[in-house]
Amino acid sequence: MMKPVPKLWVVISSAFLFCLLVLFQINKLDLIGTNLQITHHVNNFFISIVGSSHNQTLNLTRNANESDGIRAKHPEKEETDTCAGRYVYMYNLPSIFNDDIIKDCRPLIKWFDMCPFMVNSGLGPQVSESDNTTARVLTAKTGSWYSTNQFLLAVIFRERMKHYECLTNDSSLASATYVPYYAGFDVSRHLWGYNMTVRDELGMKLAQWLSERPEWRKMYGRDHFFVTGRIAWDFRRVRDEDSDWGSKLMRLPEFANMTMLAIETTAWANEFAVPYPTYFHPKSLTEIWRWQRKVKSVKRKYLFSFVGGPRPKLDGSIRGEIIQQCLASHGKCKFLNCFVNDCDNPVKIMEVFEKSVFCLQPSGDSYTRRSIFDSILAGCIPVFFSPGSGYNQYIWYFPKDYTKYSVYIPEKEMRNGTVTLKKILGMIDKERILRMRNVVAKIIPKIIYTKPGLVGPEKIEDAFDIAVDRILERVAMVKRMMEEGKDIQSEYYSQTKDLKKLEII
Repeated sequence: MMKPVPKLWVVISSAFLFCLLVLFQINKLDLIGTNLQITHHVNNFFISIVGSSHNQTLNLTRNANESDGIRAKHPEKEETDTCAGRYVYMYNLPSIFNDDIIKDCRPLIKWFDMCPFMVNSGLGPQVSESDNTTARVLTAKTGSWYSTNQFLLAVIFRERMKHYECLTNDSSLASATYVPYYAGFDVSRHLWGYNMTVRDELGMKLAQWLSERPEWRKMYGRDHFFVTGRIAWDFRRVRDEDSDWGSKLMRLPEFANMTMLAIETTAWANEFAVPYPTYFHPKSLTEIWRWQRKVKSVKRKYLFSFVGGPRPKLDGSIRGEIIQQCLASHGKCKFLNCFVNDCDNPVKIMEVFEKSVFCLQPSGDSYTRRSIFDSILAGCIPVFFSPGSGYNQYIWYFPKDYTKYSVYIPEKEMRNGTVTLKKILGMIDKERILRMRNVVAKIIPKIIYTKPGLVGPEKIEDAFDIAVDRILERVAMVKRMMEEGKDIQSEYYSQTKDLKKLEII
């Protein structure tokens, strides 16, 4: 509000009294002849003062309005909902579908004790700076390095979802619905020594439970998604034979409508690959920048490296050929044999990758390998031998132009002996290597899972955030297709992709 200006009214009052005094002092005769002229001058004087006052009032009012943001012309807008279109509803499932599964952690994976890795909400035991090697290889002082097991993605994802900024308890607001079912551990505990009825039982119960929920009827599950730390093939058993692998979860009508996020996908359109968990779970953007600077500047002793174990050539694997060429490279390659070394040790793994320019990523027990992400985290350029190992899997996370961050060598060229790794990798010029290393470093924030609860300027758009954003985009697209009356099943859900096909850039 504009404050009054008292001095201005004093001037006006004084002028008025002065005019009255002048009028009374004039001779009556003279007054008759000159009245109009005097009155005209006095009026002009008075009007000029009043006009000046009015102009000053307008100027002060105008300044006041400008300082207030000119509210009259631009009324204050209502606050926008930053979560509009981003709300996610998470089911509060009966505990038999998640917590009860991991309570008895010992038999979750046969021949491997998962119990030590269950701590810290699935991140695993924290790595401490116990020796000089750890201090040199990792930024252990930050408290952001953990011995994380790859199969715990579902537990990690659920914990992150609890802290998602647009999580809602009102399902009517939600654009997508998250089902926190530990499908991977449910099937893994029954893979050996159990019949198909046992393997399918809990998934079928959940399908029935979901179909009876009011949230399901909105899009009949097409806005629902779940996450698993196992490959998608474990949930697509083709035949109802006890001898066949896995469960038939994704062949159930209810789950066929849902979207599955897995560490590796099959060819089906309702599956999307998300990164394997790495050992690094930072709590700030500053930590990421510090780590990126470290891996970009570290000196690399080896031209290329391979972390894994030998396999019989009968399975069609090229790992045997890779290992032979590595051992015959005269020190250009480092081979870390996981049959005789502890490859669950973050320091050992990261030390090899940090010392290597290129990291070989042949198919493992399936198309993909966890070491793809450990090597990228270390700033090492991945070398792929099949499009299904990376390019056709992690489409939300890797650049479309694979030549900018990786090297592709066809498997058949490795098998027929026409490729010498030492020669082909050694021919890549330093300028191109530097460009690829810079791109690899930029990928790092996208393929890690940060600690839960990060907010503000230090928040990182990590693998979790990217996955949720893409799910929301996908649900919105499917919803539009349904509203347009399109046949979703035939036009979208029944579509498959060729994992072996390399898209030419």
